[in-house]
Amino acid sequence: MATRDKYTEVPAPYAWEVPSAGEARFNWEYDDGRARLLSLYQKGKDKQWDAQSRIDWTLDVDPMNPIGLPDEFHPLFGSPMWDAADDRRRAEMRQHSQAWQFSQFLHGEQGAMVCAAKIVEVVPDLDAKFYAATQTMDEARHVEAFSRFLHEKVGMVYPINKNLTALLDDTLRDSRWDMPYLGMQVLIEGLALAAFGVQRDLAQPGSLAKQLLAYVMQDEARHVAFGRISLKDYYAALTEAERDEREEFVVEACYLMRDRLRGDEVFETLGLDVKACAEWVETAPMMNQFRSHLFSRIVPIVKDIGLWGDKVQKAFRDMGVLDMGSFDIETLMKADEDQADALDKAHAEMATRAKEVDETIAAAALPVSAG
Repeated sequence: MATRDKYTEVPAPYAWEVPSAGEARFNWEYDDGRARLLSLYQKGKDKQWDAQSRIDWTLDVDPMNPIGLPDEFHPLFGSPMWDAADDRRRAEMRQHSQAWQFSQFLHGEQGAMVCAAKIVEVVPDLDAKFYAATQTMDEARHVEAFSRFLHEKVGMVYPINKNLTALLDDTLRDSRWDMPYLGMQVLIEGLALAAFGVQRDLAQPGSLAKQLLAYVMQDEARHVAFGRISLKDYYAALTEAERDEREEFVVEACYLMRDRLRGDEVFETLGLDVKACAEWVETAPMMNQFRSHLFSRIVPIVKDIGLWGDKVQKAFRDMGVLDMGSFDIETLMKADEDQADALDKAHAEMATRAKEVDETIAAAALPVSAG
C-alpha cells in the first residue's frame, strides 16, 4: 500500500520542490585533510549497517502504542481532554501522537539526506565532502527504517509539520555553504538527537522502537560531530557582522523549534479543541521539561562552534537552557554510540544462547545406539 493511503491528510502538493542556491565547489587537493574529519570519515565507513538485517522486524508492535511510552509522557496527560476520554479514545490519542512524532522524524531524515547531499556539493574542503557522502547514505538508511516502521507497524503517517518545512526551506535556500551545516547538523539534528534519546530511554527493553532509535542515534552522534568540526574553525574567522547573521538564524530557529513543533495537527485530526490543547501543552510541567531537554545537544554545540554572543545567550537564558552550555557534549555523544553497541552485544549473546539450546535439544533427540 502506498504512503498516500496511510496519510492522515494527503500533503498538497504531494512533491515539494525547493529552489537550491549556492555554488558547486571542486577541490583539486586530494592529499590534504584534517585528521579529525578523516578519522570521522573512516568511522562513517566502518559503521555502515543494513536496516533490513540489523533491526529485528519480526518483533510485534502495538499500533496503538508503537513506541511503548508511558501515559505520563503523552502531551495531554492530566488535561481535561485526557481525563474525559475513555480507554478507546486514549488509545487513539496515543497512536496519533506517536505516529506524528515518528512521521516528523521520517520527514526530517529526508531533509537531512538532501542537506547532506548539498553539503557534498557546496562545501569547499574535500575531507568534508568525503564525510558528507557517508552521511547521505546514513540518512537514506534512516528514511528507509522510519518509513518501514510507520508503514508496517503503525499504519499511519502524518504530513510534515509546516514549521519544520519552514526551517528546512530557510536552510536549503541559503546560498552560504555553511548554512546546511548550521541549520541541519547543529540545530535540526541536535534537536532530533535529544528527542530520539528521550524516546529510546522510555521505550521497552528489546522493543523494535528501542532498536531503531538506538541505531539511528549512533549515526546521528557522528553527524553532529561533523558539524562541530567543520564549523568551529570557520566561524572563528568570521567578521562580527557575519557572526551576528548566523546568531540571528540560531535564535529564530530555536524559538521556532521550541514553540511550534508541538503537534497541533494531531489535535485537529482527532477533533479536539486545538487552542485548549495548545494552551495545555504550553503550561504542562512534563512538556516544559521535555522542550527544555530538546536543547541539551544544541546549546553546548552552539557554544562550542563560537556562536555565543549576547543575543544567543539571552535567548537561551529566556528559554531556561543557558546552563546547558556547560554540558560535556563529547560524553553525551559517546553514550549515544555506546547504547547501540550494547544492544548489538546483547543480541549476539541471546543468539548464542538460543543456538546452544537448539543444539542441546537436537542432541537429546538423537537415538541412543546399542552397546
